[in-house]
Amino acid sequence: MGFNHARVYAELDSAHLVGVADPSPVARERIARRLRIPTFEDHRAMLAETGADAVSVVVPTRLHHAVTSDAIDAGCHVLVEKPIASTVEEGADLIIRAADRGVALSVGHVERFNPAVRALRERIARGDLGEIYQVHARRLGPFPSRVRDVGVVIDLATHDVDVMRYLLDAEVERVYGETARRIHTDHEDLLSGLLRFSNGTIGVLDVNWLTPTKIRALTVTGQKGMFAVDYISQDLHFFQNDDATRTWHRGDDRLTVSEGDMVRIRIERQEALAAELSAFIDAALGLQPLAVTGWDGLEALRITTALVASGRESRAIDLSPAPRATR
Repeated sequence: MGFNHARVYAELDSAHLVGVADPSPVARERIARRLRIPTFEDHRAMLAETGADAVSVVVPTRLHHAVTSDAIDAGCHVLVEKPIASTVEEGADLIIRAADRGVALSVGHVERFNPAVRALRERIARGDLGEIYQVHARRLGPFPSRVRDVGVVIDLATHDVDVMRYLLDAEVERVYGETARRIHTDHEDLLSGLLRFSNGTIGVLDVNWLTPTKIRALTVTGQKGMFAVDYISQDLHFFQNDDATRTWHRGDDRLTVSEGDMVRIRIERQEALAAELSAFIDAALGLQPLAVTGWDGLEALRITTALVASGRESRAIDLSPAPRATR
């Protein structure tokens, strides 16, 4: 993933890639050969020698806090890959550090920049679905060898929790999760989760590292029909509820549901990572606000941490409004 960040930065007109740090000689050699840029074994040496204004932190989750802290202390604007940190406490500390240093802190919730998700948000905001009943996310696939320090909930479910908050513009009040460990030896690799949002919408999470094909899908069901997103193909379809405004009998005010037209919505496809990093650079330049803030990343981590606890303790967990970190 770090190589992809470097590749995109090298292609952006608004940024100049000055260096990459990686402890792996193989990774450094590959990037130096492909991108013709200086490489460093230690990130602190890179920060000191290049004078970088902004950085991406793309390291194992257990190192997010330490490396991001170093970048903030160096006066860099930072985009740290999700999750923001290993723990909620570490994430809150990063937010405070960035505010004290006066630098931007963003979190790599890249699915917000998927053009199909953005198109869906626009349609929800203008009322195309009417009242929203449920959001259902499926994020399934084989076990990734790159992940060793977190389970599937923190690694993958954070994506869909953030997308649901983004689409609904509402906060999570209660969570319940069933988790299992089937192949991964240290952490859970399966989640069936439920989220209760403040606007009454129910979120459903189906996430695992056990499926021998990659599935990235989201449906949003409401009064007027259902939207379906394929994250991978960036397709968006609308399935109309043909009877959303009809009744069974004259004088009966109950609504019904029946199959109507299916419409494939035209999407201008774009690499989501390129859109994400371009928006981050624009925010670092002061041209626009951050699209994903440190608080967004912290809330996604807080919710998924509660889901892990729910699965471990076999109980629903109520979430109070997120406290704002203070010094």
